[in-house]
Parts: sequence; C-alpha cells; structure tokens
Amino acid sequence: VQLQASGGGLVRSGGSLRLSCVASGSNTGSILMAWFRQAPGKEREFVAGITWSGRSTDYAESVKGRFTVSRDNAKNMVYLQMNSLEPGDTAVYYCAADYIFGLQRNSALYKYWGQGTQVTVSS
Repeated sequence: VQLQASGGGLVRSGGSLRLSCVASGSNTGSILMAWFRQAPGKEREFVAGITWSGRSTDYAESVKGRFTVSRDNAKNMVYLQMNSLEPGDTAVYYCAADYIFGLQRNSALYKYWGQGTQVTVSS
C-alpha cells in the first residue's frame, strides 16, 4: 500500500484546511486509516482514525470537535477536515494505514505511511 498526503499549507488561527490522502495498492478498501502529526521537537502523536467501513472514528482530545476524519473507499481517499485551527496544530501531518482490528492510536502498529504534509497555523 502506498499513501500520498496533500492539502497542507499556511493558515491563520481560526482558519480551516482539508487534508487528503490517497491510497494505492490492493485491498485498500478494507484498511484502517489514521492521521498522525509531528511538531518540531515533539514525538509523533495520533490525531484521528477511521475504520474501513467509515462507521467508527476516533479523535485525540486536543482536536475533538474541530477536526473530522472521513473516507471515500470508491476513490481510495481519506480526508481530515480541520476547522478552528490553532497555532498548536502546527505540525507535519501524516496519513497511516494498516490491516489491524479496531481503532488504534499507537503509531507503531501502522506499517504504511505517507510522506507528510506541512500545516502551519499563524497567530
């Protein structure tokens, strides 16, 4: 499975961005997908995840109510709609995927990673 993320950029505090991640390869429709982020000098952290059906989602407390994860299996796409962005959201955002059961926040469980897209929120 290959992943490619896009949609990052520079936005002012309170603004919005939508990240996209396209998956290619076999059985991408049955794969768990998630978003992680890593700020300079910090560890990579879980942001949001979505099961292959799209019926179940999970969010980090810091983004709950502001970010929405969704997927379109027909297009092999997963999205992260980010609203009310704050300077603390500044990071490189990565999409990740693997064939694991349930929603998982541990980055070590994901085998497939995209290249990352930079999100910068100015105050």
